[in-house]
Amino acid sequence: MKYVVFIFLALFINYVAFATTNNNQKDMIKLPAPVLKSSISVEEAMLDRRSVREFKSNALSLEHVSQILWAAYGITKEMSFPSLLRGGFKTAPSAGALYPLEIYVVVGNVKGLEKGIYKYLPEGHFLLKTYDQDVRKELADAALNQEFIEQAPISLVYSAVYSRTTKKYKDRGRERYVCMDLGHSAQNVCLQVVAMNLGTCTVGAF
Repeated sequence: MKYVVFIFLALFINYVAFATTNNNQKDMIKLPAPVLKSSISVEEAMLDRRSVREFKSNALSLEHVSQILWAAYGITKEMSFPSLLRGGFKTAPSAGALYPLEIYVVVGNVKGLEKGIYKYLPEGHFLLKTYDQDVRKELADAALNQEFIEQAPISLVYSAVYSRTTKKYKDRGRERYVCMDLGHSAQNVCLQVVAMNLGTCTVGAF
């Protein structure tokens, strides 16, 4: 079994602050379309889900990355209006459909992708390259020296734009709803990875 680590860095904004937000077309990668049906039921995925901290050296494919990111925050119903939906309804529920999450992928071993950091753009299902160096050691250090993170083919790093939620829900948005949104997305990833015969581990220590 090949394993991927999913990093549950709850609302970890500062680490990715150096990443550019300029959507340069040459740095954008169109992801393959997600698969919408599998042979594993939701019940089987829940039964088999475990935290995994040992990894084979196999590279993941771009299809793997695409599927995992779609499960995390992919668009399930396209809508151009209102603009706050940023492309439409997504795989994970969000308070007020405000979608505050921003998901980054730390790539270490993926066929067809250079090592570095990429931002997931649900609208259009793209990756945007934001940093072109292998930062897995720094990520492991940031997660209180959990060395297995250095060996992971990819890690997902969650951040959030709080203002998208707090402008409507004030303190409840900051203290409750954004964290709940993150949990919904994280669970999607955990179950999707099991359905792909991969492994994952959520990490909140950083």
